[in-house]
Amino acid sequence: MQSAGTLGIIVNPHSGRDARRLFARAGTSTIEDKRNQVTRIVVGAAAAGIKKILLSRDSFRIAAAATEALTIDVECELVETDLTGHGIDSQMAARAMRDAGCGAIVALGGDGTSRAITQEWRDVVLLPLSTGTNNVFPFHTEATIAGAAAGLVASGRLALEDGAERSKIVEVMCEDGRESIALIDAALLVDDHPGSLLQADPEKLARILLTRAEPSAVGLSPVGGLLMPCYAPDNFAVEVVGRPEPNPEETGKTLRCPISPGLYANVGIESVDRVELGGEVRWTGPGLMAFDGDREIVLAEDESAILRVVRNGPWVINPDRALSAAAAQGLFMDLGHWHDKRSGSTGCC
Repeated sequence: MQSAGTLGIIVNPHSGRDARRLFARAGTSTIEDKRNQVTRIVVGAAAAGIKKILLSRDSFRIAAAATEALTIDVECELVETDLTGHGIDSQMAARAMRDAGCGAIVALGGDGTSRAITQEWRDVVLLPLSTGTNNVFPFHTEATIAGAAAGLVASGRLALEDGAERSKIVEVMCEDGRESIALIDAALLVDDHPGSLLQADPEKLARILLTRAEPSAVGLSPVGGLLMPCYAPDNFAVEVVGRPEPNPEETGKTLRCPISPGLYANVGIESVDRVELGGEVRWTGPGLMAFDGDREIVLAEDESAILRVVRNGPWVINPDRALSAAAAQGLFMDLGHWHDKRSGSTGCC
């Protein structure tokens, strides 16, 4: 079997363990869960033809422990980066993997983890796997299969266009030069606080711009999705203008929406509109702008920001699409000897 290329794996050890779980009914993604997922990603990628994998370092030794007992024919190496315990760790890992020539990255985390990677590497080839809260961007796919899909693309055995597509993002530009991006949702909140880790309070939602407004999601995405559904392939976005006030059901239209796992709330709705790809909207303060859940930019009174929807985000590997293309091309046929002591096959050891 001919193979080439390097795959990167970035793990956010804090995803699925944040404060939002205290105010909803979400599950928890443990360190052991993440370690087992990394092991399965490595096995899947190696089975697909990858010979070298770079893994992010973390204070819990997730990646190191996940690979130290493997017996399959793949080289695993930790990237040397400084650790801060914050989102910049994912950015620095992405930078190191880009510089090392990784053909694709598997990211274990939530929307915020994928956003951090994209901030560092805009056209990264990414397969995001969900371990966070209120996720829309990552897939809920078995890690073994995700590893195989990413391995096919990273190794070059499957063409990028056969297994991935470019994602939409929101580009944000403030009057004073501040810039940011959102993969799924940008929100303007009133009377909120920078750095808060809680889910957005429906009583503080002034505006939302959604690249994906999915009615079967949780978080801000279904606020648009239950009014005007919009999915990843669609060449438009959805803007919702809210009514940020207590008891919105007393003064106008409301939407009962799942804002977090196991938690519904009424959201005041003023209007919902379609924003075409390439289109712009202008938001004016006062308020706090949040991107994929991260509260970052404060808009003062009468200060404004332009938000533009474009399709120049990361290339996202779709496991179903990639494996279907692999089946059509026979990429798992006649690959020769496979050595894995955990397989239980008498011919593998």
